[in-house]
Amino acid sequence: MKSKFTIKKGRCKGCGLCVALCPKNVLALDTLGKVYVKNPEDCIACGQCELRCPDYAIFVDKITDEKEAAK
Repeated sequence: MKSKFTIKKGRCKGCGLCVALCPKNVLALDTLGKVYVKNPEDCIACGQCELRCPDYAIFVDKITDEKEAAK
């Protein structure tokens, strides 16, 4: 399943909850301590990162349409 990530870096305080809770190690923290998508192809769109983020800084949309996946 393909996923589209939206990350609001201005909201991210770098707590690392999303990184710790991702079952596929898709996310990581950059040198400034902000979340980024390290391995997007491994995402299973479980939504744990979005659900657990205390700052509402990350959003995951499941892409089921082939045309959307190509974008």
